[in-house]
Amino acid sequence: MNSVAFPEDFVWGVATSSYQIEGAWKEGNKGESIWDRFSHTKGKISDGTTGDMACDHYHRWPEDVALMKDLGVRAYRFSLSWPRLLPAGWGRPARAGIDFYSRLVDGLLQAGIEPYITLYHWDLPQALQDKGGWPERDTAKAFQEYADLASRHLGDRVKYWMTLNEPFVSATIGYSEGRHAPGHTDVDESLRAAHHLLLGHGWAVPAIRSNCPDAEVGIVVNLSPKMPASPSRADQAAARIADGILNRWYLDPLAGKGYPEDAVRHYGRSMGFAHGRDMEAVSASLDFLGVNYYTRDIVRSEETSERDNEPRTILRGPEETEMGWEVYPKGLYNILTRVHADYDFPALYVTENGAAFPDEIGPDGEVEDPKRVDYLRRHLSQAALAIRAGVPLKGYFAWSFMDNFEWAEGYTKRFGLVYVDYETQERIPKASAVWYSKVIGANSLPG
Repeated sequence: MNSVAFPEDFVWGVATSSYQIEGAWKEGNKGESIWDRFSHTKGKISDGTTGDMACDHYHRWPEDVALMKDLGVRAYRFSLSWPRLLPAGWGRPARAGIDFYSRLVDGLLQAGIEPYITLYHWDLPQALQDKGGWPERDTAKAFQEYADLASRHLGDRVKYWMTLNEPFVSATIGYSEGRHAPGHTDVDESLRAAHHLLLGHGWAVPAIRSNCPDAEVGIVVNLSPKMPASPSRADQAAARIADGILNRWYLDPLAGKGYPEDAVRHYGRSMGFAHGRDMEAVSASLDFLGVNYYTRDIVRSEETSERDNEPRTILRGPEETEMGWEVYPKGLYNILTRVHADYDFPALYVTENGAAFPDEIGPDGEVEDPKRVDYLRRHLSQAALAIRAGVPLKGYFAWSFMDNFEWAEGYTKRFGLVYVDYETQERIPKASAVWYSKVIGANSLPG
């Protein structure tokens, strides 16, 4: 078999998020976040843990940057902790937080690693949540102020900016399903939150551009193909609505198309929170779209009839990750080509893609993770096919650089290329890290 080459300027990176790795939850005048509050609430995290220490990246970042350099990583996507910079959500900043991220950026650049900053990866300041959180319009205004602060202090060295990570998860999993912070279960709150997340994004884009004229600005969305379980009209209709809720509810407004009418009808609720020129702001011009992909969804309608009750013709494959997610590499190709065909974003990045498996340190002190190597290889093959099909895919960020606090799953799931011993904080590159390093060095997948 021939090797699969990537474009010469293809960006090879790894990704993390602030709450999952930083620790130091009370240091440097950092404010409380909704995830600090949520993880300290009994029964919210599966193993009863918190992100208080996590990977202690706040203190160990030089070691982590050196490890990235050793692996040949070219770009590092990380998020800023909003309450570490603005303890109250807006107003007076915390100098220690600004200095921390400034040192991190300098360290990355000195190591030849391009920083890609995500402003919001779910750790809203609790002070803003106490005033209503994302369902309130003022939170979008506060986000604009936060974006302005961060880009003023770091924009002289950071070119690539992402406003939000997965607004669907923030809005739906956090405010409607209650599995993530702040743990609410109110659909109306969720819809308002989704709108104000997008509005905050739209207001943040010009603030970043004003401070960093040469910046490339984007947003990160989690996307998944929604496949009907059978050809029946009921299943096809259910899959279309599921696509509207997860994919088009965010893609359409970002592309200037407004909210999808079929999904609006599905919710059957007032959209009065969308004011006059909001949608114009939401569709602020983007330089790229970040796509997080993990799996597909096979949708089966709850409504059946004799005419539409056809047997399933699409079934889950036998492979799944420890999260219970089907391993479906072709879905990455499907999503990338679909987004390129249906929307006019100038560039795409795969900003997250990876898998949790039950990794263990072997007798030789090494961590073998052949399933993750296979997962990455097969997904990168699909990314290469998408490029050949004309998709302007500019880079790939593996999730995650290292094992970390996996939200409601605590420390029970390991997504990292690097194994973390949470008791000693020792970092051990897994076999997948070594494999990924070789891919980066060759700029191609081995044949």
